[in-house]
Amino acid sequence: MAASHWSGPVVSENGFQNGASSIEAITAGKTLTAADNGKTFILSDAASGDITLPAVATSAGFQIKVVCGFAITSASAVISAAGDIEGCIMVASTVVDVDGVTQMNFIQTAENIGDWITLISDGTYWYVDGRALSTGAITATSP
Repeated sequence: MAASHWSGPVVSENGFQNGASSIEAITAGKTLTAADNGKTFILSDAASGDITLPAVATSAGFQIKVVCGFAITSASAVISAAGDIEGCIMVASTVVDVDGVTQMNFIQTAENIGDWITLISDGTYWYVDGRALSTGAITATSP
């Protein structure tokens, strides 16, 4: 296979992410900012805490992945948004419609290490995709 060569600069409007710097352990609540774009967040403590997404209207192109990395024992982990979350997730081999909700929840004692969701914004909606092993492990709600 031939090597690739560039004659000009490589540019990214949203910055570059690579290596361990793009992975962050969550052990307490966190409000995300533009600097978190492209990161993978690992729920890494029994009380992992809630994640608040940035405003959808100013987040076009923003994307994250959240992975359950620990058995959640003290409270469910909530990923919340001010705007609508749309899409679908696969939970225990069943497609779950996510239709205009404001929260994605990793449910205490139902979650499995390795369950995950991704969230991507187009500036109007947050779009979600994800997988969970057990029934009820990830839910979509609006409080």
